[in-house]
Amino acid sequence: MANTNSAKKATRKIAARTEVNKARRSRMRSFIRKVEEAIASGDKSAAEAALKAAQPELQRAATKGVLHRNTASRKVSRLANRVNSIGA
Repeated sequence: MANTNSAKKATRKIAARTEVNKARRSRMRSFIRKVEEAIASGDKSAAEAALKAAQPELQRAATKGVLHRNTASRKVSRLANRVNSIGA
């Protein structure tokens, strides 16, 4: 258990930051799921629109430290490849 005032404050800050990061991660996953559902349905225009909405969300997660930037780029790239392969 934290004893010093600074350690207690650090614990509070970590808890608050964890909540924010959980919300960001959940939001990001929701956007990814929408893209994957559109891909599964075979609707290319819906998949492209969902990807266009998901891309900034992934980059924002990377900027805020929820994801590593290379991970975000890889996810965007793989989703884009899957969207482009619809109907091909």
